Amino acid sequence: MKNKALFLLLTGVLVTGMLTGCGTTGSTQNAEEKVFNYGTMAYSAGNSNVGLNPHESYSGWSTIRYGVGETLFKFSETMELEPWLATDFEQVDDVTVKINLRDDVTFSNGKKMTGEAVKACLDNLIAVHDRAPKDLQIKSISADGQSITITTAIKSPALVNYLCDPYGCIIDMEAGVTADKNVVGTGPYVAKTISDTEINLEANMDYWGGKPKVGIVNVKSITDGDTLTMALQSGEIDATQGLPYASLELFQNNDDYTISSTNTSRVYQAALNYNSAVIKDDAVRQAMAMSMDKEGFTKVLLQGNGSPAIGPFPANFTFGGNAVKATSYDIEGAKKVLDAAGWVDSDGDGIREKDGQKLSIKWLTYTSRQELPLLAESVQATYKQVGIDVLVNATDSYKDFLKAGDYDVFANAFVTAPTGDPQYYFTTHVVDNSDYNRGHYHNDTVETLVAELRNEFETEKRSDLAVQIAQQVLNDNAYIYASHLKMSFVMKKGVTGFTAHPSDYYEITADLDINE
Repeated sequence: MKNKALFLLLTGVLVTGMLTGCGTTGSTQNAEEKVFNYGTMAYSAGNSNVGLNPHESYSGWSTIRYGVGETLFKFSETMELEPWLATDFEQVDDVTVKINLRDDVTFSNGKKMTGEAVKACLDNLIAVHDRAPKDLQIKSISADGQSITITTAIKSPALVNYLCDPYGCIIDMEAGVTADKNVVGTGPYVAKTISDTEINLEANMDYWGGKPKVGIVNVKSITDGDTLTMALQSGEIDATQGLPYASLELFQNNDDYTISSTNTSRVYQAALNYNSAVIKDDAVRQAMAMSMDKEGFTKVLLQGNGSPAIGPFPANFTFGGNAVKATSYDIEGAKKVLDAAGWVDSDGDGIREKDGQKLSIKWLTYTSRQELPLLAESVQATYKQVGIDVLVNATDSYKDFLKAGDYDVFANAFVTAPTGDPQYYFTTHVVDNSDYNRGHYHNDTVETLVAELRNEFETEKRSDLAVQIAQQVLNDNAYIYASHLKMSFVMKKGVTGFTAHPSDYYEITADLDINE
């Protein structure tokens, strides 16, 4: 079966002199003279994406977001597969996929992208990356001219989807990776300097997809919300991602700015740690799920920049939204659940106890995603109403606490369907030995269903399995899903070709332009 063109904003310190190359822009400028200054909260060591080496942690997100690298396939606005560096693929059999490559693609150093170059890149990816080997299950890769053939160790119906993950950016392995984590990709931009807080890019005027419209792009990590807001207001930056929600209204209905927004599959979730004695109590997990005010969190604290979550996937996926059912917000009901399980406030301090143990929850989260401390604030208030004490530890050193097991709940943000397919989330979060099973959750039925999902090619059956798995996780209250993110790019008037995408991948492209 052959698939062609298919595919499945005050206070703070001004950011004076933080960016290079600031100058006048205008419609009469040549592309090379135009400068785009971009401030973002998303590029940081806390997000594990500094540098541009896609084969290291989550740095591939920076490779693809900032226009340096591209993948074989990509996602449309409706999260359907489309060819990018490839032209099409053929599912030869259950474990074999042949991918045909474009014949007109060169790396930014002028070298042609061939099957051998793609094979070398993917071979290195599965040799050194922390997640890709489990995802891809590649046994071997062969190259023949402008095609590669991939054989997997097991049935891998989601292989092409996984290759759209940013770690799948095709880079020139002969050029290697520099000490500052720079690479040679096929994209419209080339990084000239890289640090943990800034990337300075120049246009690749020989880009196979057409000349970029902007000559210089400066990406700056600004993790303080007020500083980021002031930088946009003062003109230090031309656009931003990650503005505090309280700042967005400064730019809404303002003719000097435009906003591009989209719903994404990034979910704010709480993993309940089954290694914790208090979390092992079914009644406690149920009461916690019943006591999370998702509507209040989304509408008040997020100011409508999101949608209340039911399960891991948003409503625009056939296997998301109303396809599953979650525990409703019910404070009085949660009280009754705890009463029945013997959790009572016998000393009158407002916190329940049982067998001498206080119902106190260690809530671990981090600050690099502004929504997470707000979620902690929300649950502290609502859980208190039912007699649950919440001790919040919001730190970007959260990995140390995860390693030590010093938490009852770990709340984080995660893109659940970065491949447009449900398998990725389940294989990373809910099965034994998965990389992000922070709750140490196990369920025999879930193990069986995920195994079936791994081997199912038919789309409708995959969706049905996904619904069954998500429902079981919800029934067990292993995870509590708070909200799906509505992502917004805010830019000054004159910026075009800078559009929020539901995948949260594609930002700087050849279409980016800036005029006054």
